[in-house]
Amino acid sequence: MESIHIYMNNYMIVAVFFLIGILLPTVALTISKFLRPHAPTVEKQTTYESGIDPFHDSRIQFNVRYYMFALLFVIFDIETIFLYPWAVAYEKLGIIALFEMLMFVVMLVIGLVYAWRKGVLKWT
Repeated sequence: MESIHIYMNNYMIVAVFFLIGILLPTVALTISKFLRPHAPTVEKQTTYESGIDPFHDSRIQFNVRYYMFALLFVIFDIETIFLYPWAVAYEKLGIIALFEMLMFVVMLVIGLVYAWRKGVLKWT
């Protein structure tokens, strides 16, 4: 019977944190909505372009290549995040972890070569 109370207590802790995680931002945003100054004008709602008057619509199309370049940067940045803990604990992990990390790096290199061949890395 004691183990059931411990089991239910663990779920109760998760439920309390879940409720706090939902209520705290909701209450903060609701309170800030009533406390902030709100005086919209036409000038405040125009697009701001470095202090000059806007000369076209703010929703213009960008080249997809910029987004692909940014996504590749994020992917290889996350790769370094995965490599660091592995390098710190390398002696404890053994030779199998070395082969697993080599497979991970090889898959990322294959992705880099694919992106290079597709011309994603060209900035023009």
